[in-house]
Order: sequence, then structure tokens, then C-alpha cells
Amino acid sequence: MTRREAAMENFKKGYNCSQSIVLAFEDLLPIDSKQLSKMASSFGGGMGRLREVCGSVSGMFMVAGLLYGYDGPETGEVKAEHYARIQELAHRFEEKHGTIICREMLGLNVKHDNPTPEARTQEYYKKRPCGEIIGDAAEILEEYIQENPLP
Repeated sequence: MTRREAAMENFKKGYNCSQSIVLAFEDLLPIDSKQLSKMASSFGGGMGRLREVCGSVSGMFMVAGLLYGYDGPETGEVKAEHYARIQELAHRFEEKHGTIICREMLGLNVKHDNPTPEARTQEYYKKRPCGEIIGDAAEILEEYIQENPLP
């Protein structure tokens, strides 16, 4: 199973968009699946259904931080290099979707959505592009990791 397929399958199982991404990369990360899932749980629905930055993008950023990030009160070049990495991932995602903002991709007018998620029914999956968006994010991140060997 590809990481794209794994991320999409995670979403179909009921994980949020951010969890779906981080769990698809679990084998590369120094944290177990339960902690990864908890760490990413706040970022679904564009950060707690605020419809801001897409949860799959937040998931990409979390994985990139765990793989390439810095762990101190860094300034200067170390921080700039990491932020450039994050901006590159965002740019690749924007090239495919035109934005990294959840509500814009979903065509929603609401900024802060009801905190109660919709039921995951067949109709839900038919009307939401989230599965494909999550798959794209996983694919973008996997390609990035292949191009940029881990330290």
C-alpha cells in the first residue's frame, strides 16, 4: 500500500485529515501511533473545524518537523532552513489545490464551523473532496522525503 493509499484509508476509518497523514508516515517517526494520533487530533477540519489551514497540510508540517526540524531555541539559518522546507511543502500543495485553507478548498463561507463533525456516511464521502486532498498531501510529502534524504 502506498502512503497515499494509507492516508486515504486512515480517513475512511474515521481519522481526521491531519491524523490520516501522520499515521501514514508512522514508520519513519520516533513516536508511536497513539501519541501521533493525539498530537494531530486538534488539527482536523482546518484546526478544530475552524476551517483554517487544511489538516492534511498541518499533518505534512508535523511530519516534516519530526523528520527535519530543530529542537532548540534556534535563530538564524537553522530556523530559516526549516521554514523554507515548510514553505516548499505549502507551495507544492498550493500548486495542486490553489490554497492551503480548508474552507476555500471546500467552498465554504463559514470561518468557524460547528465543532461537531458530520457523520461519516457514504454521502459524506461523496460530497467531500477530503480523501483525495489527503492522498495528494501524502504523495507530496513522500516525494519531498525521497528528494531530501533524512539527516
